[in-house]
Amino acid sequence: MKVTLVAYTPDPERVVAAAARLCYSPVGAAELLEGLTDEEVGKFLDKLAEAGHDSPTEHASFTFAVEGVSRALTHQLVRHRIASYSQQSQRYVREDQFDYVMPPSIAAIPQARDLFRRTMADLRDAYSRLVELVPREDARYVLPNACETKVVVTMNARSLKNFFELRCCTRAQWEIRQLAEAMLAEVRKVAPNLFRLAGPTCVARGYCREGRMTCGRLAKAKAEAGGEV
Repeated sequence: MKVTLVAYTPDPERVVAAAARLCYSPVGAAELLEGLTDEEVGKFLDKLAEAGHDSPTEHASFTFAVEGVSRALTHQLVRHRIASYSQQSQRYVREDQFDYVMPPSIAAIPQARDLFRRTMADLRDAYSRLVELVPREDARYVLPNACETKVVVTMNARSLKNFFELRCCTRAQWEIRQLAEAMLAEVRKVAPNLFRLAGPTCVARGYCREGRMTCGRLAKAKAEAGGEV
């Protein structure tokens, strides 16, 4: 998997702070950025985080190029609807020698690994035969969820925070969790204060949203901290 932050709103934290400034002070729209120091930017971002006032964070957006992921992952990814996606098309790109993603649980068992590889080889062969007989858009029906794909994703900061809450959780499926963690690492390089409290709620906010299905990480952390986190 390769995740690259290819574009983002210039000076995203200052843009968000300026939007927050409009909400909380009488300054005019033309003066939003005037005299806005780094210290004030930090204060506004802290105020938003503490108040749960997330709408100003929608003014900062981030675009990622993602490759080496499976179709199984992108089927989950597009459920996050406040976002924009451009994905490599199987209608127009031939997949005779498609790459694939192998789950670690399969890779760890020789018998499962061999079966998986043979199945991928059989599907490549079936696709190559079909694509000579039928349109490419129909031949692709034999391609597996494991088939490697590439996608460009754009989300605003508010959508990203929601994405990180859900997909950085240990209960998220392993591949999309790896993607979320890689994306979080990328945005923290350019907007560390904006994403300071981003991540699963147990880590970022001290509560678990999974209820009975919790992984137990928060309870363990509380026990180690003497009941307080």
